[in-house]
Amino acid sequence: MKALALKPARRAQGVVRLPGSKSISNRVLLLAALAGGETTLHGLLDADDTKVMLEALARLGVQCDSRSVHGAGGPFPAKRGELFLGNAGTAFRPLTAVLAFSGGEYRLSGVSRMHERPIRDLVDALRSAGAQIDYLGNDGFPPLAIHAAKPRIPQPLHIRGDTSSQFLSALLMALPLAGGGTVVVDGDMVSQPYVDITVRQMARFGVQVGEEGRRYRVPAGGYRSPGSISVEGDASSASYFLAAGAIAGGPVRVEGVGRDSIQGDVRFVEVLEAIGASVTMGDSWIEASRGNSALKAFDLDLNHIPDAAMTAAVLALFADGPCRIRNIASWRVKETDRIAAMAQELKKLGAGVHEGTDSLGIVPPAKLNSGVAIDTYDDHRMAMCFSLVALGGVAVSINDPDCVAKTFPDYFAALASIT
Repeated sequence: MKALALKPARRAQGVVRLPGSKSISNRVLLLAALAGGETTLHGLLDADDTKVMLEALARLGVQCDSRSVHGAGGPFPAKRGELFLGNAGTAFRPLTAVLAFSGGEYRLSGVSRMHERPIRDLVDALRSAGAQIDYLGNDGFPPLAIHAAKPRIPQPLHIRGDTSSQFLSALLMALPLAGGGTVVVDGDMVSQPYVDITVRQMARFGVQVGEEGRRYRVPAGGYRSPGSISVEGDASSASYFLAAGAIAGGPVRVEGVGRDSIQGDVRFVEVLEAIGASVTMGDSWIEASRGNSALKAFDLDLNHIPDAAMTAAVLALFADGPCRIRNIASWRVKETDRIAAMAQELKKLGAGVHEGTDSLGIVPPAKLNSGVAIDTYDDHRMAMCFSLVALGGVAVSINDPDCVAKTFPDYFAALASIT
């Protein structure tokens, strides 16, 4: 297995221009493909997850690339297709819903981990509207066969909110193809900020979603291209560099995301401030540096920022006491079981770790173990957040570093530019 050796570092300082947001990029690509008219794209993420979406859209008859999309003005032209979607949840879940309303025969598959990620809640909601979907492997999981049907939305659709926000987002983006309708969320909503991103992007394409508590009403009428659309920088990716500034002096500035961001992960700055880091923000930039004392221990509910919460777990290694991250059950069904994976790798570094069902307790070591090889579990965020360990003045190696290509192919070069 390929490994990247990171040398011990004690200082981080500089400026990083962020790649486009993955969450916004794949939503924009899908909505532009369904909209009437051509959409010119600016700042789209160029990484594995967006390439998967672009390849899928092309197979479905949409003329598109990273600069522009010629929309179909409704359901996809291709009425047959076999789509391989890797481990891209932001492609697999929304395409499942849209294709269920597209009147064709489709098969969707991915890597082995995608076939372990649950999708029953979304499939059940779609079936309740008349969609015809079969499981091709284990019940409740991909791969899927979607058959031609004529779904109707005579009454509200219900979707559980406690597994993945992508299920609700998928339904909302697909409903205009079925003449609109209402979705009711049952139970608590995980990762609510990602649903807010979906609603905002739909509005940019002319569909205004009505929100009343846990009820979402999608009006009849199709999507319309805004003509040109810009994608802001990725707030989840920003967390690694801002954490670097907090750990190792700084200042470190990220450009492309700031106080005007629509992404929930921009609230990672609240974590940094809570633990004693110094943070300043502009409209489209954020800067972080170490405070006047050691980073403070923390006990935080980070359900609203599950991706950036992984960065907080590594920050706990540098805190002045035991830390706890709560309400992160969604980590279990991500690219890997992130609670288990994070616990295993933190222990290698000398931390005391308590792995809860939906939480992680971390006792920082008196001294970090040096020379540790971090396993990444084919998970880009494991690779990126554990790279910060080197800022503790210890050598660390990252196994399978190329997994960062999922969202940030140039991550390690960007990190090297500030250390």
